[in-house]
Amino acid sequence: MSRKLADYQTIAAAEILAEVHELGRRLSGLKLLHLNSTKDGGGVAELLSCLLPLFNDLGLQADWQAIQGPPEFFRVTKAFHNALQGRPTVITPEMYALYQQVNEQNAKRLDLGADVVMIHDPQPMALVGRRPPGSKWIWRCHIDLSHSAPRVLLNRPERSAWELLVDYANQYDEAIFSLTDFAQNLLIHQHIIPPSIDPLSEKNRELPQELIADICANLGIPDDRRVILQVSRFDRFKDPLGVIEAYRLFKARINHRKRFDTCLVLAGGSASDDPEGQEVLSEVRARAGADPEIHIIELPSGSHQAINALQRRADIIVQKSLREGFGLVVAEGLWKRKPVVATPAGGIKLQVLDGLTGFLAGSAEELADRWEYLLTHPQVGERLGENGYRHIKQHFLVPRELRDYLRLLADLVG
Repeated sequence: MSRKLADYQTIAAAEILAEVHELGRRLSGLKLLHLNSTKDGGGVAELLSCLLPLFNDLGLQADWQAIQGPPEFFRVTKAFHNALQGRPTVITPEMYALYQQVNEQNAKRLDLGADVVMIHDPQPMALVGRRPPGSKWIWRCHIDLSHSAPRVLLNRPERSAWELLVDYANQYDEAIFSLTDFAQNLLIHQHIIPPSIDPLSEKNRELPQELIADICANLGIPDDRRVILQVSRFDRFKDPLGVIEAYRLFKARINHRKRFDTCLVLAGGSASDDPEGQEVLSEVRARAGADPEIHIIELPSGSHQAINALQRRADIIVQKSLREGFGLVVAEGLWKRKPVVATPAGGIKLQVLDGLTGFLAGSAEELADRWEYLLTHPQVGERLGENGYRHIKQHFLVPRELRDYLRLLADLVG
């Protein structure tokens, strides 16, 4: 369903909505093009699906396109993604040449004739070399760049993934990051705009208890167990193997103390631009083995209602990310008033304020400790959940993100 700004009148702050309307009036007719690597799966696609109708509702002419490439291209861009987030990776000259070649091909195929073009993440970053004269270009980085040290080998001398891309970054007019920790040494202006969630989306709207129960039953979730849940793509940076390790530590501990009837649920899918998803899913299934208390659920793209139901069914929501640009699933869990236990990675720290809106835990042992504490102190979980809901409502709903983008666009085009 196409969302309109008026739909948020009872949720968003009146001053934010008023400013958004005024900025929209000033920018009416502006041609805005968003470009990323996929419309199928992943947080960027989810954000753009929500924002695009609102830009158009305000009178802008907003469009969204995705680049195309062979599987080898997305293996290269996944290598860049891993390296930029700090994993030692080798990128050969042939891989870099393929990256440039596919971007060149897309530049010829795509219609780049907008007033403002916003490029999302590294995959289409090189398109800026073909920008038409007179247009303004913004690079919007959603990933965690706080660990982009020189760990990528491109023959000699050793160069980091960021060093391979920084020349492209400096050809843009502006850059946007989700967190100040991610900002880089650039020749252009940089802005901090954290992402947001849509409270009215299928993933976040209220659901009847009967529907929640039916969906979870169909997914094989027992109705007589307390549920510890992580929802994320099957990606090594989400550390699903570490979640299983934490759960087994937790179970060993409570078997010697008070017994809880619990189960662990790892639910998620993959994005079409992530070639490692099935490999990681196989590793997770192998680690879980035949343990009846560990449920691995592979969800097809667009399973928003199922995710909503799982999060509302959960007693504890966990996010054990090793690196995290923002972590929309954390905001989703807090919005649903659930106690969240997460690692202090990237944008998670904006959302989980330790002891106030949730708990931060850096290791499997700390995760197990926090789970046990929450299950033995349910009133603490209720307090954290209520605080988390208010925190997300104040800072991380889509009208605020829309306002931040509109402010930048107004400054950019005068």
